[in-house]
Amino acid sequence: MGKLVMEGGRPLSGTIRIHGAKNAALPILAASLLAAGKAELQNVPHLLDIEVMLHILERLGCTCRHEQETVWIDTSSASSFNVPEDLMKQMRSSIFLMGPLLARFGEVSVYQPGGCAIGERKIDLHLQGLAALGAEIEEREEQIICRAAQLVGADIHLDFPSVGATENIMMAAVLAKGTTTISNAAREPEIQDLQNFLNAMGARIIGAGTSTITITGVDQLSGCAYEVIPDRIVAGTVMIAAAATRGNVTLTGCQPSHLTSLMHVLKRAGVQISICNDIMTVSCLSRPKAVDRIVTSPYPSFPTDLQSQVMVLLSLSDGVSVMKETVFESRFKHVDELNVMGANISVDMNAAIIRGVPRLYGATVEATDLRAGAALVIAGLAAQGKTVVEQVHHIDRGYAKIEVLFQSLGAVMHRQSAVSKLLDLAN
Repeated sequence: MGKLVMEGGRPLSGTIRIHGAKNAALPILAASLLAAGKAELQNVPHLLDIEVMLHILERLGCTCRHEQETVWIDTSSASSFNVPEDLMKQMRSSIFLMGPLLARFGEVSVYQPGGCAIGERKIDLHLQGLAALGAEIEEREEQIICRAAQLVGADIHLDFPSVGATENIMMAAVLAKGTTTISNAAREPEIQDLQNFLNAMGARIIGAGTSTITITGVDQLSGCAYEVIPDRIVAGTVMIAAAATRGNVTLTGCQPSHLTSLMHVLKRAGVQISICNDIMTVSCLSRPKAVDRIVTSPYPSFPTDLQSQVMVLLSLSDGVSVMKETVFESRFKHVDELNVMGANISVDMNAAIIRGVPRLYGATVEATDLRAGAALVIAGLAAQGKTVVEQVHHIDRGYAKIEVLFQSLGAVMHRQSAVSKLLDLAN
């Protein structure tokens, strides 16, 4: 599977450009199916999840090419509405294909997406939204089939502001007859990016970024060129790593407005942040301070996808911090691994009590999921001695060559594949 090996205790320093957002690129790739034509998507990173989505699109009949950070896709030859079970089990985000395929072909066949290490992610809100638009839904064990000769606009209220459900409903509604209103919609920047892409294709959508989104159906869409927004979670991870190692790092090509809640927490911890347009500089030259209470919640509140990373910083702070997780029920799996490295964290139900320690120590730890893996990398960069992070494939889902990213900031780390390990043993 591969490992990341690093020698910690060195402040990060330098300038880094933030790559495109995985959570924006995936639904945009799915949305390209809504038009029978060509699309050019820029700022699309080379990530495991992106490659899986492209493989699915190819299996549906599309032609795809991904070079540098640009994807060229031709959906005119797409002919299948059956999402392959083997690929769908690899990535939950494949559920984004339901709305576009149903809208374009009048039918879609999918399977229950793969399990999630951080907690249960039901798709009931997706199905309820599509049913409200007129889809007939048939469930056969693991398979789900949706059919609709003509989708019709509707007023849809989400019981929870689910990002995936909001995006699936948006994509299905753009070709529906009439107007669709989504209330209690998710407000994440990735929702806004999807709206902007769909409108560039000829859709008529307003309200993304607020709790109410209105979609006026159109007869057809056409391909376009579009640039994906920078990844706010990658940017946040780098910011936290800079602070945890007591470094000084400049991020370029980011959108500071997407990181307001994180910046508020970091400033409370004593981290210095300066902003100039799309450039941010983060520094922390002394021990951070504890932050008494942080609660994860849907955007614009503190993101669950940065909870594990910021916990590393709080582990090194002066005082006691409390982190409450309200989005996923199993997102504290990194706690045991951090404690192996010398952290002092206890968990009570959905709250983590973090008692700051002067330093962490290198150890061999395991990434249990994407963001937990990123947190362990930060911990390894800040710790004294050698750290080995196993199960690195989880990290590759959301960070493009994370070892190269941090090497450019002065980190001493490298990737060790299973093959290279065997060669080392043979020698």
